[in-house]
Amino acid sequence: MPIPRRGLLKSIAGAAGTLALAPRFTLADEQVARAMRGLPQPRIKDIRVIECQPEGVRLTVVKITTDQDGLYGYGCATFTQRADLVKPAVELYLRPFLLGKTTDRIEDIWQSCYDSSYWRNGPVLNNAISGVDQALWDIKGRQAGMPVYQLAGGKCREAVDTYAHASGDDFEDVVANAKQYLAQGFRNIRVQVGLPGMAGYGSSHSGNTSVKPLHDKPLFEPAYQMRRGLKLLEICRRELGDEVELLHDMHERLTPNEAVQFCKEAEQYRMFFLEDPLSPEDIDYFRQIRQNCATPIAMGELFNNPHEWQPLIAERLIDYIRCHLSQVGGFSSGRKIAILAEQFGVKTAWHGPGDVSPVGHMANVTLDIVSYNFGIQEYTPFNERTQAIFQGCPEMRDGYLWVSEKPGWGIEIDEKEAAKAPFKPSPLNGGWGEIRLRDGTVIKQ
Repeated sequence: MPIPRRGLLKSIAGAAGTLALAPRFTLADEQVARAMRGLPQPRIKDIRVIECQPEGVRLTVVKITTDQDGLYGYGCATFTQRADLVKPAVELYLRPFLLGKTTDRIEDIWQSCYDSSYWRNGPVLNNAISGVDQALWDIKGRQAGMPVYQLAGGKCREAVDTYAHASGDDFEDVVANAKQYLAQGFRNIRVQVGLPGMAGYGSSHSGNTSVKPLHDKPLFEPAYQMRRGLKLLEICRRELGDEVELLHDMHERLTPNEAVQFCKEAEQYRMFFLEDPLSPEDIDYFRQIRQNCATPIAMGELFNNPHEWQPLIAERLIDYIRCHLSQVGGFSSGRKIAILAEQFGVKTAWHGPGDVSPVGHMANVTLDIVSYNFGIQEYTPFNERTQAIFQGCPEMRDGYLWVSEKPGWGIEIDEKEAAKAPFKPSPLNGGWGEIRLRDGTVIKQ
């Protein structure tokens, strides 16, 4: 078995004598550097995909093994809505392209994978690249004997502030749910309420509505949601007090003009942020929102392409960027987005729902820890089944997430447990269903 690099470095440094005490570059430093240059870099021996569905959503993780015994890494490539397409993208296309390459050139591998399909910035390819990218960061951390956050510059904070999801059929249910989270130590609450007789986002409702649709599909009417959402914010601010930070997800369901109105009316409730008021196709309307109110805006969950987030950040049209890391290409891409956003006073709020694997959640928390412009992190709890498969999930204490101090991401996957939770057959294979207006027009969601 080859000598671990960390052990070799200690031996070289010990033989040289005073490396740790040297005030400047010494002969001992030069000896270490020469030894490092002479070490063979690990090469990619195999790449494969681990799939599981521990709590209703399909999770996809890439595992890269190297030619050095016991050295491997994991990366999140979860695209629940088209999960079956990511595995062949990794194993049929990226795997033969990458076999034999050294693992040390993470940026070079990212760029070459990005260019390899000619057409770029699609969600399937981005997730496949993300799995490879994050796995390489995991390998580098394991090599160094350090958590990934140390390789990215070290901590800017001790732990990561989060928000929880409070929802309910009616206003009183939402308030009661929110108070339970406050009692657990959370300080930031996203609130969503059901829409009677309709498919409201974030909560269901079994009541009746006077709206008579011309179809038998799930029904939604933006004006109803707009009025009910504003009423929810009014009640939550009154019942929960001024010290609670309120968040609300509009989920791009209003028309652009209605979104401008909603953001303007919501300003009085002093929110932490409003999430996704517009669809990616309508981002020019963010200028109108900014011109009409100071309501903080978060956007990015649906982004895949740099041309989507760059203008919003550069023109300071949003306050929080909240991409799904695997959808934009992984940890390396997210780090670049965070650095770009910092230059324009935009904070991060990475997407963190149940359809992000614990490996992806750890990548989120790692970026949160190292980014000066961190804003907040969406939190979704890990059930016992998930924790049995992914050993080393980010730890939650008093509303804060804590990054792992173990090498790499600090997560090990029990593949035998993962095999006990395979993808389950479903009519849409994890995809979203359709929602329509009363006249039958399908809407974005």
